[in-house]
Amino acid sequence: MERPARLCGLWALLLCAGGGGVAAPAETQPPVTNLSVSVENLCTVTWTWNPPEGASPNCSLKYFSHFGNKQDKKIAPETYRSKEVPLNERICLQVGSQCSTNESEKPSILVEKCISPPEGDPESAVTELQCIWYNLSYMKCAWLPGRNTNPDTNYTLYYWHSSLGKILQCEDIYREGQHIGCSFALTKVKDSSFEQHSVQVMVKDNAGKIRPSFNIVPLTSHVKPDPPHIKNLSFQNGDLYVQWKNPQNFYSRCLSYEVEVNNSQAETHDIFYVEEAKCQNSEFEGNLEGTICFMVPGVLPDTLNTVRIRVKTNKLCYEDDKLWSNWSQAMSIGQKANPTFYITTLLIIPIFVAAAIIVLLLYLKRLKIIIFPPIPDPGKIFKEMFGDQNDDTLGLSPLYR
Repeated sequence: MERPARLCGLWALLLCAGGGGVAAPAETQPPVTNLSVSVENLCTVTWTWNPPEGASPNCSLKYFSHFGNKQDKKIAPETYRSKEVPLNERICLQVGSQCSTNESEKPSILVEKCISPPEGDPESAVTELQCIWYNLSYMKCAWLPGRNTNPDTNYTLYYWHSSLGKILQCEDIYREGQHIGCSFALTKVKDSSFEQHSVQVMVKDNAGKIRPSFNIVPLTSHVKPDPPHIKNLSFQNGDLYVQWKNPQNFYSRCLSYEVEVNNSQAETHDIFYVEEAKCQNSEFEGNLEGTICFMVPGVLPDTLNTVRIRVKTNKLCYEDDKLWSNWSQAMSIGQKANPTFYITTLLIIPIFVAAAIIVLLLYLKRLKIIIFPPIPDPGKIFKEMFGDQNDDTLGLSPLYR
């Protein structure tokens, strides 16, 4: 009897162990409630919602959300989500609840809330709205009028960023050909995360007849520095050393350079791309404080060399590296050939050539006579001979006739 009892007890333990090893399926939670959307500033869209009703008390609620076409998925415990988006198109967010941060877990039924673009004719909104941050000092935005707008439409640009307490209006409106633009001060804030933010921009008309147009400009892109300033040019051991000062507000490690050298005699046009401007000579490195140095090899010192420099941001500090600054003011070094010498040479050479041709023609004429002497005329020779004899006969005295 003991053996069957032991077998029954062992079988019961195995059943208990097996039952404990099977995980219970995750319970699907109810959907969130009161999902709403609002707009702050110009382009900050915020969705908020309440926790689901009747959620399991043992569930640590998390919320799964994504935008249209399942973009930008996120699982977080907060009951809100914000994003900077240009409000030129319809934007929708779907939200669901679940008990973990595991994406494989099936969330509750997704609830969707959308925000529509502003009212108005889409063809009336401005096009090609673009902004550039110049030298980290001011931003200039430009656009083209919409197709269904009057030529005399008066536009207004509004902007906002994290350092402002309110939305500001741009006052400096200008026109350049077909483009319309506006510029406003935007100074870099040191020792902060200012550059990690964006500038929100909206353009509309004063009368409210056109559809507003929005843009978000990241401060890590669309940056155009001012041109550098060349401080000194010098020759050392057959090499040309160029020293310049970078535009303000930029670190040297955040810039790339192009050095252009034009040689007047050889008529060469060389451009050197420089990622790290540094001279190999310590004398030039410490000669001018706060300057950058670059060595151009193989430059002829006895000719006139003209140098220009331009800079752009690099991807070490910025996302965009496409916008070059304007070229710096040119600086020259060396000696330019004296134009008087060339003018004198151009005048003297034709004279020498003409004289040489005249002498050569005279010499060829005498040489022709020597080589090819004229053939004597036989009739003239006989005439001269017999004519002389007749003269002698006629001249004899009558005594001898």
